[in-house]
Amino acid sequence: MSDTPRSYPQQLPNTQQGAVLIVVLLFLVLIIFAGVIAVKQSTTDLRLATSDQINTLLLQSADNANQNIEQSVNGSSDKAIYDDMISRSGPFGHFMLNDDSIDHEYIFCFRPRGQFFDINKASIVVPSGNLNDKGYCNPNNADDYVSARNASMTQVNVALTPPNATNEAFSSYTIGQDSSEISSKAFTFDINSTAVLPSYADTKVDNKDCFEKTSRLHSVTDSADTIGGCMAKAGVPNVVVYEMANVENQSKRTKCVDFGKGSGKLCVLPAS
Repeated sequence: MSDTPRSYPQQLPNTQQGAVLIVVLLFLVLIIFAGVIAVKQSTTDLRLATSDQINTLLLQSADNANQNIEQSVNGSSDKAIYDDMISRSGPFGHFMLNDDSIDHEYIFCFRPRGQFFDINKASIVVPSGNLNDKGYCNPNNADDYVSARNASMTQVNVALTPPNATNEAFSSYTIGQDSSEISSKAFTFDINSTAVLPSYADTKVDNKDCFEKTSRLHSVTDSADTIGGCMAKAGVPNVVVYEMANVENQSKRTKCVDFGKGSGKLCVLPAS
């Protein structure tokens, strides 16, 4: 048995542990960074999807009001809604049967769960400022919402289209009649249907109700003084659908052609 000395490999100090720790930390930072980006992207996508859903809902609510108005005038004159719309107290008859209504604005809250227009719940704004609040939508009134979900509501503002240099000359005259013998006159209306979601924010700015603002943009110097501009300033999601409508009073012609296109037409406008 020999006592030959043996050499054993000496263990070098582990100098790579610090480097491994740094690499791991870098990976953790990258993973966290990627997670933050993913969360932000998901939040952005959710907001975009929610915004798109809100805009679609509001657009449908406002457009539904315009469609109901069109159908009421172009439909059968035997229906009560037809008489209400063109009577002296209705949104069209008020302008057609009252000579001093050129600067007026007719307002009502669209309520499609019953007869969408109630002639006893309307407001008429005149230059002197005399008005009532029966026609304005009220977020605290469940009947003023479009559906029983109490999500959206739509207010309709009707006014005569103001004179404009781009308008066709003598557009209010009936084709084929001399201006001195005019027996029928066409009326052009501006119809603004404003759909809102009152649950998102208060519909008042400086204690003034946005629903009571005008829809006639030409009558104000600041767009925030209109119903749509006021709602935007208050942070209330809203969509305003504008429609220009031509309605002609042809009841005095020899061959009566009434407003609607249905059967059983009345040849004269209602007396009141």
